[in-house]
Amino acid sequence: MTDTAPIKLRSWLFAPGDSEKKMTKAVGGAADVVILDLEDAVALESKPAAREAVSDFLRANQEHRNRLFVRVNPLDGAHTLEDLAAVMPARPGGIMLPKVSGREDMEVLDRYLEALEVANGIEQGSTPVIVLVTETARSMFHCGDFKGAPRLVAMTWGAEDLADSLGASANTGPDGQLGFTYELARSLCLLGAATAGVPAIETIQADFRDLETLKARAEQVRRAGYRGMLAIHPAQVEVINAAFTPSAEEIDKARAIVALFAANPGAGTIGHEGGMLDRPHLSRAQQLLAQVED
Repeated sequence: MTDTAPIKLRSWLFAPGDSEKKMTKAVGGAADVVILDLEDAVALESKPAAREAVSDFLRANQEHRNRLFVRVNPLDGAHTLEDLAAVMPARPGGIMLPKVSGREDMEVLDRYLEALEVANGIEQGSTPVIVLVTETARSMFHCGDFKGAPRLVAMTWGAEDLADSLGASANTGPDGQLGFTYELARSLCLLGAATAGVPAIETIQADFRDLETLKARAEQVRRAGYRGMLAIHPAQVEVINAAFTPSAEEIDKARAIVALFAANPGAGTIGHEGGMLDRPHLSRAQQLLAQVED
């Protein structure tokens, strides 16, 4: 992760780039990362004004720079370079690239960012990137290709655009649960992020009023290995932060496991509380502690 990337990556709150009021509210809240959106949240005719608004907002909020990412438009359209040319002089904390089809998109973006960093006196390679995978059918086959990709600090996924890419009428069944293909997309993102060695970030929950379902879902995906979640409304942030923050009991247990192995450095397995611990238990304990200890 680059020097400018945020330390915590639990909650990623979108704020439309054409609304100074909503951007201000977002950055004043508890979100670990605020994503100033120039893509889906902004109508085509409003994009030029939104670029200017986001650039002005970044300049006015440099004390929050590490938390302020910008979602630009996808590389397969006509707006990405205009977005980057507008916002990079204002030094965003990072970039979100949507509808990524594969690693080559990251490499193209890296070249664009490198040129703009040089032009604006920004340290080369210092602008981190989170990619949105699984939004296209093609990208489903390339989630595991991002190991060593330049600037990559996290991977997340999308179900709405994937449904559109597939020509599907919905991404959920009659029970409201994600269909198989979309659960597969979630799993592929998680596997891809693990392969790349970066955190996996869960996609949005569109119903921002249903905080109970949000809590259950966030806790479920955290158990599976996700490290954070996208949010579309400030009301979701506290729930997400709580779900992705290890409890005191979890931290104490992890520390006890690490201490046991430290006291028995040659042991492959150790009896503990009526069960057996092995090296994968130690690794998971160390990973959990890495989330809470600098």
